[in-house]
Amino acid sequence: MSSSTDIGAHLVVGLDASNIRAGGGVTHLAQMLASALLPVAGIRRIIVWGGQVTLARLPEQEWLTKIHVGWLDRNLPYRILWQQFGLPRAAARAGCSVLFSPGGSAPLTGRIPCVTMSQNMLPFESNERRRFGWCSWMYWKLLALRWVQGRSFRRASGVIFLTRYARDTVHIQVAVHRDAVVAHGVEPRFFRNKRKQRTPEECTEANPFRILYVSIIDVYKHQDNVAQAVAQLRARGLPVVVDFIGPGYGPALKRLRAQILQLDGSEKYMKYRGAIAFEHLHTAYAEADAFVFASSCENLPNILLEAMAARLPIASSNRGPMPEILGDAGVYFDPEQPIEIAHAIECLYTNPTLSTLLAEKGQERARGYTWTRCAHETLTFIAAMARVECGY
Repeated sequence: MSSSTDIGAHLVVGLDASNIRAGGGVTHLAQMLASALLPVAGIRRIIVWGGQVTLARLPEQEWLTKIHVGWLDRNLPYRILWQQFGLPRAAARAGCSVLFSPGGSAPLTGRIPCVTMSQNMLPFESNERRRFGWCSWMYWKLLALRWVQGRSFRRASGVIFLTRYARDTVHIQVAVHRDAVVAHGVEPRFFRNKRKQRTPEECTEANPFRILYVSIIDVYKHQDNVAQAVAQLRARGLPVVVDFIGPGYGPALKRLRAQILQLDGSEKYMKYRGAIAFEHLHTAYAEADAFVFASSCENLPNILLEAMAARLPIASSNRGPMPEILGDAGVYFDPEQPIEIAHAIECLYTNPTLSTLLAEKGQERARGYTWTRCAHETLTFIAAMARVECGY
């Protein structure tokens, strides 16, 4: 039987980027590949198939081969067809030892061992799915993803989860052969040096206490409840303002705009600033006094990690994996109760000593989330699954 060194010398990883097109999926792929130090766990080469825009975001590495597939620049049916039928053949021709599909769905045919990743909890949380309404296209899309990803997870040689919460939630619904928990990382540019937390006496209408909420505007992110909470604080005379940053899901964005118009028609203390390019997002954190995160459904929210790295005191939802990530470095609330959100924000506003302590703890926790660690643990697990399936 070959030694592990001999086996490792022949490991080639095929990377399926057929359904990785934008947002956090592309960021994860780009950062992981940029931080990988090959050979690792015996892997000598990685071959990635993707669309033109996705491949342009990936780094140039001597061990990385990027293959453009025209079908992946087209709409969803073409991408699904290529992933299910074209990818297994392409991976076999390229001599891949294992296939990694980080998008959650994977080919249902082919003989090459496959590892996939769970990055979206919405398909697996029925209560959160129902927020979209059973007659919406989003509800049925998530239901379809539940079937597709569940089948991929059952068939895969191994599944990577981002948090223990995600692993435990999916395990209740889907039988998984083998798994690992590998968290994403946070870029160094988000880390800031010490910042002074302002006292209530230093906050005025001319220089208010600035709260930031970065995330897609969506029904499970509860921006409308945050708006109500800030309005409550304003009604009590606290000089607090909130900025909402992120792209928007149509119905949720419409509801938030209506909420802002009703509560603050002149946009004096709450504003929706739209999406900001990811490359410039760290500047928004630098301008804030505190951060609020009111999501009720997450896998691993990189936005929360970024705020922790930026040394911001955080008021956070008590749902999902947030307590696992933030630990004792935040003030928690029920995201469906504006009065609890208002109380959590007020705690940060009125107690700069507490805010300083929480910010320091949060940043220290964030230092453990590096892309170098993510790349090493991800590739090590993928290599281990290849060896297990090959009987070594």
